[in-house]
Amino acid sequence: MNAKILLVEDEANFGQVLKSYLELADHDVCLATDGDLGYSRFKAGDYDLCILDVMMPRRDGFTLAEDIRKLNRSIPIIFLTARGGKEDQIKGYRSGGDDYLTKPFDSEVLLLKIQAILGRNKSTEKPPEELEIGAYTYFPVKRFLSFGGTEEKLSPKEGALLEMLCHSVNEVMPRSEALLKIWKNDDYFTTRSMDVYVAKLRKKLSADSRISIENVHGTGFILRIDTQ
Repeated sequence: MNAKILLVEDEANFGQVLKSYLELADHDVCLATDGDLGYSRFKAGDYDLCILDVMMPRRDGFTLAEDIRKLNRSIPIIFLTARGGKEDQIKGYRSGGDDYLTKPFDSEVLLLKIQAILGRNKSTEKPPEELEIGAYTYFPVKRFLSFGGTEEKLSPKEGALLEMLCHSVNEVMPRSEALLKIWKNDDYFTTRSMDVYVAKLRKKLSADSRISIENVHGTGFILRIDTQ
């Protein structure tokens, strides 16, 4: 899957090497050497994905990601950085990142992440018009949950959480993945908040006894739908 990629990296040698590697994989790569130039290139081009260094002059990667998000809410962003601490990773996701790689990293891993993200985005470019959940039907765009001729509108977090559960029916939905994607954090307070929202969804889906949302201790949740 070929893509047009904006690579923003202030280490000239590393940037050129990475650019060449990605081009060998048939991607079209535009290299910018600082945050301000990266922002100008983004505004002037049409890209499928951005790869941003974090520690850069003139505009750091987190700030650049936030500015890019103001222009495009959906373009995938991958951070490359030597700062691998949990706080930095949380800051990266909060600023709009989709993934986070700590230097030094395996270039093949980066390539696989790019392929996975682009494949996932392609499959979800258009949200499904409706999701069947046992006797319920959920309409993601309007966030309506329908049952027996009645409709209830879910909150944005309820809707996002239900969609994630639906995409992994009968499989574990990792708690940390949902927290970072929906709440942009995975601390104690957001974890407790997520538990509250799961309880709300259990109640809203309780009219169909075939449906359950199970807690997998220390891991996440499973939406089970008994089809027997």
